[in-house]
Amino acid sequence: MGALELKDSILKSLNIADENLLKIVKKTIDNYNEEEIVAHSVEGKPLTRKQYKQKISDALLDFKKGNHTTQEDLEKEIESW
Repeated sequence: MGALELKDSILKSLNIADENLLKIVKKTIDNYNEEEIVAHSVEGKPLTRKQYKQKISDALLDFKKGNHTTQEDLEKEIESW
């Protein structure tokens, strides 16, 4: 069965599915999307959507805690090289 036939078959099943099956399908799709590679780290490591979101959350938390360097500090550091 090709992709088109498979999609058609799934859509027909979804149209008559009960709420429990729809929740299972939704969770499966959400999990699939979370495991999709959406970015790469600066080291070239692939990152899933879930890992990418976690990196963003971690970075925002670090920033809110004051763990960052200002442009002025960087410029001063560069001058000392």
